[in-house]
Amino acid sequence: MSRQRIQAPKGVSEYVPPRSKLFEFVRESLIAPARLAGYQLMELPVFEDTELFSRGVGASTDVVTKEMYTFTDRGDRSITLRPEGTAGAMRAVIEHGLDRGRLPVKIWYSGAYFRAERPQAGRYRQFYQVGIEAIGLDDPAIDAEVIAIADAGFKSIGLKQYRLEITSLGDAQSRAAHRVELLKFIATLDLDEATAARALINPLRLFDDKREDMKKAMAQAPLLMDYLSDASRKHFEEVKKYLDVLGISFELNPRMVRGLDYYTGTTFEFVHDLLGAQSGIGGGGRYDGLMAELGGQELSGIGFGLGVDRALLAAEAEGVIAADGFVSDLFIIPLGDGAMQKVLELATHLRNAGKIVEIAFGDRSLKAAMKSADKSGARHVVVLGDEEIASQSVELKNMNTGVSVSVTIESLITAL
Repeated sequence: MSRQRIQAPKGVSEYVPPRSKLFEFVRESLIAPARLAGYQLMELPVFEDTELFSRGVGASTDVVTKEMYTFTDRGDRSITLRPEGTAGAMRAVIEHGLDRGRLPVKIWYSGAYFRAERPQAGRYRQFYQVGIEAIGLDDPAIDAEVIAIADAGFKSIGLKQYRLEITSLGDAQSRAAHRVELLKFIATLDLDEATAARALINPLRLFDDKREDMKKAMAQAPLLMDYLSDASRKHFEEVKKYLDVLGISFELNPRMVRGLDYYTGTTFEFVHDLLGAQSGIGGGGRYDGLMAELGGQELSGIGFGLGVDRALLAAEAEGVIAADGFVSDLFIIPLGDGAMQKVLELATHLRNAGKIVEIAFGDRSLKAAMKSADKSGARHVVVLGDEEIASQSVELKNMNTGVSVSVTIESLITAL
């Protein structure tokens, strides 16, 4: 009696060949502009103390109240799988004293994140992101650079049908003035108990409510953009000016609040309408009070998280990316008992030169080995036996055209 097969948990995104190659391309394309701008890698744990997220992300957010994977470990500590990247990055900056050195601290990271959401296309319980953070300076030019890095990543994938939405969530003075008027407006609404409780913690959360009745109720609510202090308005105008200089188009969205409570000032989101309901492919913003909230200095920062899964879906929807059937440069078939040693040496030599080389392992016939080579997707195939070793030459077959040419073993590197 065969045992039942074990399947992946519901709602996770897995990438296997050949699509995994596309995933890798998208991820590396999103990381590359950050490297070119001087951002350095930060590798972080996938789980943290739960308090990091309840304090850092915000107690009123859906992420904290509904979506976190939280458990008690063997030491009776409350641990949470990371639902986002910024809080953990900020914790590490404080813990390792990076904020005491050269500013701004500029780091990038990538990996898996976890939220207990209802799975659907583009929304997964385990998902992948690339993020950056620039910590230590409150400069509108840095805001523009961070947005430009994200934009460059999407463009390098080949995406065209997306748009950038931006707003400002202001400084403490701006938010205090707006909160007074917003709470007056909310007091006129007939809210259920849970929504009213969220509004008391952070009334801006009601702008992020996806229910149609709440969208309608909030349609006439006062907007934070109309309450910006002179300093916040000047900062935001500078950001827009820099984006214009960089040739980055944007739309103002005064109702944007995003799903995390730490955002202040410049806030942005990249939207791709071909993805339907899950149209956000990345976003971020400034977080002026987060470091102090987590026990660090009163330093400002700005960053983003870009969805690798959704960027890949967007690229496929636009038709700008497709799996390459060829996965290796050369497939070598050893022929005869003494050939394998030479094949291993040759494969190692070619791999050291940067070539992707596969070997036909196992005791199989030449016909079976050629079938395997055809299925492998290799661009070229050679058979290496006693005769080829003696002559130091092989027949290099192009698997796309079917044409074979005689080349010396020594010249294989240049022939591939």
